[in-house]
Amino acid sequence: MKISEITNYLETLAPLSSQEGYDNSGLIVGDKNTQITKALISLDCTEIIVEEAIAKGCNLIISHHPIVFKGLKSFTGKDYVERTVIKAIKNDIAIYAIHTNLDNFKNGVNKKIGDLLGIKNTEILSPSSDTLIKLISYVPALNTEQVKTAIFEAGAGEIGNYSECSFSSDGTGTFKGNENSNPQVGSKGIRESVNEKRIEVLVSSHKMHSVVSALKNAHPYEEVAYDLLPILNMNPSEGAGMIGELEVGMDASQFLTQLKEKFNCGIIRHTELINRPIKRVAWCGGSGSFLLKKAKSQKADIFITGDFKYHEFFDAENQIVIADIGHFESEQFTIELIADLISQKFPTFAPCLTENNTNPVKYF
Repeated sequence: MKISEITNYLETLAPLSSQEGYDNSGLIVGDKNTQITKALISLDCTEIIVEEAIAKGCNLIISHHPIVFKGLKSFTGKDYVERTVIKAIKNDIAIYAIHTNLDNFKNGVNKKIGDLLGIKNTEILSPSSDTLIKLISYVPALNTEQVKTAIFEAGAGEIGNYSECSFSSDGTGTFKGNENSNPQVGSKGIRESVNEKRIEVLVSSHKMHSVVSALKNAHPYEEVAYDLLPILNMNPSEGAGMIGELEVGMDASQFLTQLKEKFNCGIIRHTELINRPIKRVAWCGGSGSFLLKKAKSQKADIFITGDFKYHEFFDAENQIVIADIGHFESEQFTIELIADLISQKFPTFAPCLTENNTNPVKYF
């Protein structure tokens, strides 16, 4: 199997277009056409991870965090980033990162955290905007089901927890083919009128090309009429953070104890505990302090993330508990998530999970 087979699949779930502007997800080192021997999955890609890949015979590293965030102007080995890249190149090891695009995937990093905490009724805390397109097409009434089935299978019509969502209305289409045409209905040179259905569906922008291709392949007409309209709606299937509910509310100190155990935290930095049970929970893997206002506005009892700064803790204002469990701690299970996603698609391919803890933060 080529590297591109795995990376292309991962990008159908978490497209590179959905990563944040500062990010550098994708293939960082290597040739996408290289045949894979083994793949090593890690949270970070550092020198020790490359050494582990060498020892295990892996020629592909798939990490959550990119080793390179900005352009490198030299390769002299002056820092760990350059040394890691040099070591990977010397040993023909490819490096692929799947970072904020996996964070923003509805079944990605934050879904994994929610599952570990037993949280129900989860939804994106801050859905992305400007990522939805309305596709409108006009189909002969007799062919509407085959066309709808094709575009649904390509990913159209997904709204939150629902799939195959569409709207249809009746109308009359007209057309007249020239001498080079080959009309499916009627004859060239004569205006025809056909009973048609107007079909409307929502499509995430990264699925647009595959959905339009499916539409054209399934549509009976030689020339397919369709409209693509960008819309301002929030996309409930893509975005930052998550929010949901515990089945049964818990005492705040009890919840923090459970949180510390499940995520093996050296310490939890938190604000004053509120005088009510923890029921509604918001969270974001990694650095999520930018989502605090969203968590408060959606009436969360607690917000779990990493990398909160001192002054940001004051913003809780006794309305919510901020629980900073650490960046690494919040994302450590992403390794299992990536491996599971790959194994579900390629059941005979067994990725290796790193045995190294790359957390640079230590607790005394």
